[in-house]
Amino acid sequence: MTRSARAFRSALLALAAAAALAGCGSLLGARGDAPTVLAPEIRVRTDPAWPQVEWQLAIATPQSSESLATSRIAVQPQPGTLEVYAGALWLDTAPELVQNALIRGFEDSGRILAVSGFGGGVRGDFALLLDLRHFESVYRDGTPEATVELRARLVHFRGNRVVAARTFRNAVPAQGVEVARVSDAFGQALSATVTEVVGWTLVEGQQAVAALEASDGRATRTPPPPRPL
Repeated sequence: MTRSARAFRSALLALAAAAALAGCGSLLGARGDAPTVLAPEIRVRTDPAWPQVEWQLAIATPQSSESLATSRIAVQPQPGTLEVYAGALWLDTAPELVQNALIRGFEDSGRILAVSGFGGGVRGDFALLLDLRHFESVYRDGTPEATVELRARLVHFRGNRVVAARTFRNAVPAQGVEVARVSDAFGQALSATVTEVVGWTLVEGQQAVAALEASDGRATRTPPPPRPL
C-alpha cells in the first residue's frame, strides 16, 4: 500500500470513528435532555484455587488523571484525542466505580474475612493501593473497545511494606457504537480486571502472611539445650 493510500485509509477511519461518536450522542437526545446514567454490570468468576484467608483488606480509591476522575464516559475516537459521550454519565466517577467493583468482587468471592474502602470501618491487615491508568472507549478500525488498565500495589500494614505489585489491562470490543453497548463492554472488561485483581491479591497476601509467620517462628524458636560432654 502506498503512502498516499495509507493516509487516505487513515482519514476514512478517523471520519468513520467521528461519525460513529456523533451517532452515539444523537441516539441519546439533545444536549438539554436529562443524561442517561449507566453502571457496568460486574460478574466475578471465583477460582476454586483461590485461598481462603483470615486477614482483612482496605481498598483505596484509585488515583487517576483529571480526565478520568469524573462521571463523564471518556472516549478516544483517534490516537491523541480524548472526548466524552454526549448525554451519558457513569453512576459514579470512574475511580469510584472501580473501587466499588473491587469491594464487591472480594465480598462475592467468599474467600476473605472482611474488606472495605479506606475509612469503611475495617482495620485492614493489608491495603490495596491503585492507579487507574485507562478507563475509556478506544476506537480501533471503527469499533469502540472498552479499555481498563489498573496498577495495583499490595501493602502489608505491618512494616508498611509493599509485598506485591502488578499492572492489569483488559480491552473488550463493543457489539455496536451505541453508548449502551459500550457500557456492556466496560462491564466485561471491568469484570475480567476485578477477577484478576481479587485472585492475585488473595494469593500474594496469603504468601506474605505465611512468610511472615515462618519468619516469626524462626525468631522465637527456643534453642535446644546444650548436649552433655
